[in-house]
Amino acid sequence: MTLRHFIDTQDFSKEELLDLISLTRLIKEADKQGCTPKLLKDASLAMIFEEPSTRTRVSFEVAMTELGGHALYLKPGEIHLGVRESLVDTARVLSRMVDVIMARTLKHETIVGLAQAATVPVINGLTDYNHPTQVVCDVLTMMEHMPEGKRLEDLHVTFIGDATNVLSSLMLICTRLGMHFTHAAPKRYQPPEAWVKTALENCRESGGTLRITEDPVEAVKDADFIYTDLWWWVGQEAEIPERSKAFMPRYQVNMDLLKHAPAHCKFMHCLPASRGVEVTDEVMDSERSIIYDQAENRLHTEKGILVWLVYPRLKRPSAELEAYHSGRIQAFLAERMGV
Repeated sequence: MTLRHFIDTQDFSKEELLDLISLTRLIKEADKQGCTPKLLKDASLAMIFEEPSTRTRVSFEVAMTELGGHALYLKPGEIHLGVRESLVDTARVLSRMVDVIMARTLKHETIVGLAQAATVPVINGLTDYNHPTQVVCDVLTMMEHMPEGKRLEDLHVTFIGDATNVLSSLMLICTRLGMHFTHAAPKRYQPPEAWVKTALENCRESGGTLRITEDPVEAVKDADFIYTDLWWWVGQEAEIPERSKAFMPRYQVNMDLLKHAPAHCKFMHCLPASRGVEVTDEVMDSERSIIYDQAENRLHTEKGILVWLVYPRLKRPSAELEAYHSGRIQAFLAERMGV
């Protein structure tokens, strides 16, 4: 079985991504009826975190448990990637002990280095560049709330705010799938040229479109979904006053902005949110908000990704082979230890 990692949605074709989402929907249907199949029985997941997390940690740990496996939480500061032990040695040792590795790292090159050295699948739980598990979850959520009569390729998705790691991933998966993506932000906080180039290449292949503007009102006029994220990330705390001035109030998602969007438009946020900053309480708690459906879908998405990567690689011995080894071990214990 060919080893594959989940580092970037660009590593997968449109058909593969849609198959992954279809698998996730099947597993979710089973979960809702209380019968998630134990497809990863006895498998182990190592979860490496360089910073704390709520949704990523809980979703992966619960997903692995409900699939019949086990998740090991390696908390921030408990292991030091590339400090007390080289990145290569960490990846190779963990590969001998677990079936899959998930890592949330501060730098994208760290997750890439882990994947290059590991001999088991590595899943990107978020880096400073992208957040691929989040956006697979986002597309699943959009499909569940798709306006009547529309196909995936008809959807217009508008992201308001800073060019975050979530913006990077959402822009790339939407254009990969043939959707219509708009980003509204001040010029200084728009995506770098490399991201735009990749997204435009996706559009040429998929039929999707990309629009980048400084006008949030114009950006939401055709939106089926409006998405926002935090205006600053780890390491940008010193920029908070400057960023707040650049984004507030024009780029805040509030009810005044939603008035310019179609009546069916839904609001999305990857969470955590700074309520009253990038989005108001009124929007987050409104009937147009699907943030908690979105958050729940992280659990189902992690199940789909884990099964997609790990299930084909698991050894499934016959009952006869299991009985043979059990018998040998029990005979040894009876002979040497009298039990």
